[in-house]
Amino acid sequence: MARDSQAALVALNRFGFGARGGASGDFVNAAFDPRGFVKSELNRANAALLEMPGLCSTPALGKALFDYQFEIQQARNAAAKSAATEAAPAEPKAQRRNPSLSSIAKDMTAKEPMAQADAMQPNPPRPPPQQANVIQKTFRTEALARVQRATFAECGFVERLVVFWSNHFCISASKGALARIWAGSFEREAIRPHVLGRFADMLKAVEQHPAMLFFLDNQQSLGPDSRAGINRNRGLNENLAREIMELHTLGVGGGYTQDDVTALARIITGWTFAGRRGQLGPPGTFVFNANAHQPGAQRVMGKVYEPNGVAQGEAVLADIARHPSTAKFIATKFARHFVADDPPPALVAYLQDVFSKTDGDLKALATALVDSGEAWQAPLTKMRSPYEFLIASGRLLGRNPEDPSRYLGGLNVLGQPLWSPAGPNGFPDISAAWAAPEGMKLRLDISAQIASRLGDGVDPRELLELVAADAASPDTRRTIERAESRQQALALLLMSPEFQRR
Repeated sequence: MARDSQAALVALNRFGFGARGGASGDFVNAAFDPRGFVKSELNRANAALLEMPGLCSTPALGKALFDYQFEIQQARNAAAKSAATEAAPAEPKAQRRNPSLSSIAKDMTAKEPMAQADAMQPNPPRPPPQQANVIQKTFRTEALARVQRATFAECGFVERLVVFWSNHFCISASKGALARIWAGSFEREAIRPHVLGRFADMLKAVEQHPAMLFFLDNQQSLGPDSRAGINRNRGLNENLAREIMELHTLGVGGGYTQDDVTALARIITGWTFAGRRGQLGPPGTFVFNANAHQPGAQRVMGKVYEPNGVAQGEAVLADIARHPSTAKFIATKFARHFVADDPPPALVAYLQDVFSKTDGDLKALATALVDSGEAWQAPLTKMRSPYEFLIASGRLLGRNPEDPSRYLGGLNVLGQPLWSPAGPNGFPDISAAWAAPEGMKLRLDISAQIASRLGDGVDPRELLELVAADAASPDTRRTIERAESRQQALALLLMSPEFQRR
């Protein structure tokens, strides 16, 4: 059974989140049919969708936040007006020749209401608690739903795909209130429906999602010759166009130039989302603002795209989604994530061919990865990311996540705060980023904390059979058997190569 156990370890760790504890039988099932165990999730209808009570749509969340911000603005304005009135000198109106303090304050308030209100009040009005907490409550609800889905999944391959694509098309919740409240709905609406669909459809959904438009400032981008651009004397913001080409599709060296980036930026001017007043559409929805759109045809990578509104940009996305450079870029990242930091060239070439021939069918891409020999033959050298490590720990110990705090806190400590990478390139996907000495020390600290809470109620030797069975090394077995206590043995198990590597 040694060979089957090794294949089961690959199935559970390389493609999933590790074995679940209790009587799940995950390791036995994976050992019986490793490839079938992994691929079984791919054939389940709507396997990636996440629909749970309490999860709201992006427009609903946007409207709630817009309304909340408007109420706060109104409260600040009222407080500033009241303070200005109280500060006005009591002298007859007819005798005043210079502007009063009240009129000055009102004028300043009209120009900078939030800043002025804060400056004039030592204790600015606080929003009602139920409204002040709406952003964090939403974030925690979304986080808990994601953690629960990953914890209870049989293998977790589809959830691993969600994590991969969400990091590929990342936003950062640290950008601001809108990004934080939309982080979870962005993943649910733009990523999950297309994880087993077509890359072109995911690309379009991502680039038109309000969260991505906000994250990369496209709502601020105005065509220089558009009506809004002329009136406001403001021009292009190339952030979204550049990241579409550099990070989302073609990759560095993918055959595009700075002129192509600028042309694409012009084409997607007007791609924005409706605000509180809903003048262009329901608040929080994607809209096309013709007044901000750069008029005229544009040339991108040798092809001219005629001016036909939002369809002009959609045509560019459809073409670059099918470009050979995109196929190579995606295949390389896909193989790097699941197999090795330096993926086998033959595997990359195979995945690139599948991506191209199937028109970016992501289910076919995932199936091809699992069917490849290289994915099973390569040694388990990749280090689990902090998210994968924490999810795997919860699965093994049979924990039912009811509060996301421990997961969110652990991710912050380990340097992978949920939905909050430092830049638009996402979190790193190579072992060196997570295997540094300081990072490993922090993992040991967290493993010790977990063991101190739960170690008395488990037998680490039995858990080792769930984790690796016959694939466990003699060194790991000896280390756990010689531990001075169950808590120490559990901490050592969580830090073992069989648990940390995938």
